[in-house]
Amino acid sequence: MSPHPTRAPWRRRLLSRLAVGTALVAVLLAPQVNAPAHAENPATPGDFTGYGFDQCLAPTQGAMDTWLHSSPFWAVGIYISGDSRACRSQPNLTPSWISTQLANGWRLLPITLGPQASCSTRFPRYGDDETINPSSTRRYRAARVQGRQEAAEAVRVASGLGIVPGSTLWYDMEAYDISNTGCRESALAFTSAWTKKLHALDYVSGVYSSAASGIKAMDDARVNRPDAWNLPDRIWIADWDQKANTSSTFLRADGWLPGGRMKQYRGGHDETHGGVTINIDSNFLDLGKGSVAGAEPTHCGGVRLNFRSYPTLRADDTGRHVTALQCLLRWQEVYTGKLSGVMDTKTRDAVRAYRLDHGMSAGRAAGPRVWTSINSQGQSEVMKYGAAGEGVRRLQRALNSASDDRVPVTGVFEAETTAAVKRYQSRLDTAATGVLTPRLWGMLQAGKV
Repeated sequence: MSPHPTRAPWRRRLLSRLAVGTALVAVLLAPQVNAPAHAENPATPGDFTGYGFDQCLAPTQGAMDTWLHSSPFWAVGIYISGDSRACRSQPNLTPSWISTQLANGWRLLPITLGPQASCSTRFPRYGDDETINPSSTRRYRAARVQGRQEAAEAVRVASGLGIVPGSTLWYDMEAYDISNTGCRESALAFTSAWTKKLHALDYVSGVYSSAASGIKAMDDARVNRPDAWNLPDRIWIADWDQKANTSSTFLRADGWLPGGRMKQYRGGHDETHGGVTINIDSNFLDLGKGSVAGAEPTHCGGVRLNFRSYPTLRADDTGRHVTALQCLLRWQEVYTGKLSGVMDTKTRDAVRAYRLDHGMSAGRAAGPRVWTSINSQGQSEVMKYGAAGEGVRRLQRALNSASDDRVPVTGVFEAETTAAVKRYQSRLDTAATGVLTPRLWGMLQAGKV
């Protein structure tokens, strides 16, 4: 029975429409008007080339800290929403957890696993989780409504966690039969609406799927029907070929390049780093501009510091290596003379002062220990594959000083630098992780060779 039986029918209809309209506006605006937690967080994953992992349950802070210092990974997939995800409960996933990982340099990959393709044999997973409506009525309108709803919910959850606009939100579309027209087209309609809604809410759209099914369907649509659907900005290819790159035989070579691909190249397995074991999938990312160092700043008015090797310098030696040494000694405030390129008395006295300041013997020659130490001076931040910038250049110069590795000084931490770090760690009888930790920086800055 109506609570207001005396109201005229036209008035009841008007109030009903106003209520519906008000509720709809509230739903549409909710993700935008809620102030995001930790608004100072960077958009994620940003520009990055490197390794990542994903797993069902977001790891504990202790596990994340251990893997930060001991694993090759610097990106992590986290399931934030979706009724069909295996781990609906995420006790570790809090705004504090998110901001801590971002502050430590982790790139986060927030994943939604909601309604799945109607022809999937694995879903619904629980019985109360929807699948994508395959009805073709009004160009798969029902599927598009579902896609918009999942995008709005993903943004609501992401915003509450402190995952800010400009970040990529990923939809996990598990494998399905792409020869089934209704199933395929409704899945494409769903991800198209997901993408459009994310764009309206200022987030970047990503879609994960099997290379042979969901990814192939989107790539075929990209080439054959470019105006039919809103395609995601980035794709996450599941192709367990054990190759750490972003290529797949199921995908045309030009799709989502440059900067729009990552690949899950190995499926579920246990990995142990630093004594902590997690069951993961392995991924390789090449997103945005990738890991780029930018232009190197000018040193001491144009002095060259980057060399493939650093010879021992003694009294009366001359040349560009001496000039580089004088520049570095000036930065350490132990040398005030000219950048003469001559290993004169004043320069050798500065070397002696530097050696004594850093726990070395009182000599005046600049050999491997001095070069390794002075080239590595600066911030001692964690770095690994995917790092880029002046800190990496310092590392590469220090590695070339410590041995005959001859690493190119590019400012980008990639495979060659990783291998050189592992060799340095092995020489010092420490775990060969390829990760620069504050402790390892301390060894470099002490001139350990």
